Amino acid sequence: MCYDRYVSICKPLHYGTLLGSRACAHMAAAAWASAFINALLHTANTFSLPLCHGNVLDQFFCEIPPILKLSCSHSNHLRELGLLVFSICVTSGCFVFIVFSYVQIFRAVLRIPTEQGRHKAFSTCLPHLAVVSLFISTGTFSYLKPPSISSPSLNLALSVLYSVVPPALNPLIYSLRNQELQAALRKMMTVYF
Repeated sequence: MCYDRYVSICKPLHYGTLLGSRACAHMAAAAWASAFINALLHTANTFSLPLCHGNVLDQFFCEIPPILKLSCSHSNHLRELGLLVFSICVTSGCFVFIVFSYVQIFRAVLRIPTEQGRHKAFSTCLPHLAVVSLFISTGTFSYLKPPSISSPSLNLALSVLYSVVPPALNPLIYSLRNQELQAALRKMMTVYF
């Protein structure tokens, strides 16, 4: 998404050539492949863990930190720590790409001479940036928070925040940009309020 925004704002005349169907297919394939490899490594490691504290998790889906708490082998903890470092490196590469893209976008937007043009450009970028920031910040906090502040309710809230809310917000945010939907919402608000 950030590359799409970057090309559409910073290089609008080259949009068709830079973001053709082939480039989109390559980007999607790279994202799916890296996510699949990451998930496969974590799943293989999880299945090799000996569980000595039962097998009941206080989450609505299996997360790595709660599963590690159930394990009684410290060597598997180190192996999982290595996998988490690998995941953090891959994620950090994506994060640096996103930050670099948005720095370039904001530089280009601030050079737009009209306020209406700047507003329109910011309105296309800020919803995506808000959703990505919510996902990254809650996911990072969930995995890197100290064990002293860990509680089942906090873990559940963080899991929902980074796994359910961003995918639910994306369609909502992008549908709210639709003019007909905005008009229908305004009409509904005037009827009820």
